[in-house]
Amino acid sequence: VVIVDHGSRRKASNDLLEEFVRMYREETGRPIVELAHMELCEPGIDVAFSRCVEQGATLVAVSPFFLSPGRHWQEDIPALTAEAASKHPGVGYFVAAPLGLHPLMATIVESRLETCMAHLTTGGGKCDVCDGT
Repeated sequence: VVIVDHGSRRKASNDLLEEFVRMYREETGRPIVELAHMELCEPGIDVAFSRCVEQGATLVAVSPFFLSPGRHWQEDIPALTAEAASKHPGVGYFVAAPLGLHPLMATIVESRLETCMAHLTTGGGKCDVCDGT
């Protein structure tokens, strides 16, 4: 699995994807999970794809860490993935849909709001959830 985000010049944003990939790997038990940034920083999709193959992957799922479909999901990520795959004949791949309107998104948003509201009402200092924003 390659989990890909846009990429940022901001280290804190890129660190978030690293943390998510660690969490995803632990939660799912998937043995091969790599992160990639579409642009602005490394590793790119090509490097992440190669890392998956080096670990024994024969099918690479590329999962965009994006909320909604757009040009990056429809054009850029598939093109970058196809280019990466062309260096590994015999290895299949697919690009999954972005996170989108999955039913769990409402639960996630509500959980985040409840956390922030609880923090505001207690008059606490810096919030772990919002740290770095």
